[in-house]
Amino acid sequence: MEDGGLVIVYTGKGKGKTTAALGVALRAIGHDHKVCMIQFIKGSWHYGEMSSSKRLEPEFELTAVGKGFVGILDDKSPKEDHEKIAREAVEISKEKILSGKYDVVILDEINYAVNLGLVQTDMVLDLIRSKPQKVSLILTGNHARQEVIDAADLVTEMREIKHPFQRGIRAKKGIDF
Repeated sequence: MEDGGLVIVYTGKGKGKTTAALGVALRAIGHDHKVCMIQFIKGSWHYGEMSSSKRLEPEFELTAVGKGFVGILDDKSPKEDHEKIAREAVEISKEKILSGKYDVVILDEINYAVNLGLVQTDMVLDLIRSKPQKVSLILTGNHARQEVIDAADLVTEMREIKHPFQRGIRAKKGIDF
């Protein structure tokens, strides 16, 4: 099964889930693999991956589909809009997974989209089941459902021990976004 891809889940309340997935992407690109990342939540803000990912093209493709963080900060969109966009992200994900163009597909914040009720667990399990054998699929986001964990080959839970926000330190450009 050396040529078989894995299903990897990075979850938990600690930071580093997307960063871990991007670390795998860097490693894969170093072996001439093609990587696609679909972002389910982070669509409306500018963050470092949006710029740096262009430097990794054509081996790395970033598709930001979400309308931004749901129900917090400056979000004025109705939940129905977020649900529609998330369903579109699932369809885009399925197309990318089945396209035969990618060795690694990252579904960034998909677990969080499930937790928010934007995507159903069955949709995620369908994506996992549809994965061709050679494709590795990475799912990130807090609140991974037990069914997704059970379907995965590797699950890592990030646990927060200490966070600068607890001392009033705001998110830092280049570190947090």
